[in-house]
Amino acid sequence: MKEEERLLFRASGTGHRWMGRAHRFGDDINTDYIISGRYKFKTLDLKELARHIMEDISPDFYKRLKPGDFIVAGKNFGCGSSREQAPLALKSAGVGAVLARSFARIFFRNSINTGLALVECDTEKIKEGDLLEIDLKKGIVFDHTAGITLQVQPMPQFILRIFNAGGLVKYFKRYGGFR
Repeated sequence: MKEEERLLFRASGTGHRWMGRAHRFGDDINTDYIISGRYKFKTLDLKELARHIMEDISPDFYKRLKPGDFIVAGKNFGCGSSREQAPLALKSAGVGAVLARSFARIFFRNSINTGLALVECDTEKIKEGDLLEIDLKKGIVFDHTAGITLQVQPMPQFILRIFNAGGLVKYFKRYGGFR
């Protein structure tokens, strides 16, 4: 799929389906790796924080990241401190979703609350640079590069609604409560 087609696909997405490239990371990626403490205490500007995501383990990551690309990791992604800056910085940088074998629970909740999509699945076969298509509603991750389909737990409707609204605060502003 050409880059223009990929962007058109994303632009015409339904709010639960995206395509992007995989960027691989290992196990136990903590929130200080996601956004270093030397930045998260200096500014609340999400665009500035976004420029520094994953910098301590992949210095040029932000430059390689294209809008809608995916972070693919091992187990316990988002462990460590519970600061909301981590999922907010990833979302602000344009990360389409994070796929991992498992997530730290507080990071998982913070990501839902801030509108960052997470997919818990076996990520072992996904390689750096693979072109992935994710459908959160159906629970499918299709790796176009490897030609494999991963079945994952579909995202529950109430979480999809929060995610599609842009996060929990935006959901409440729009609907005034849970529906």
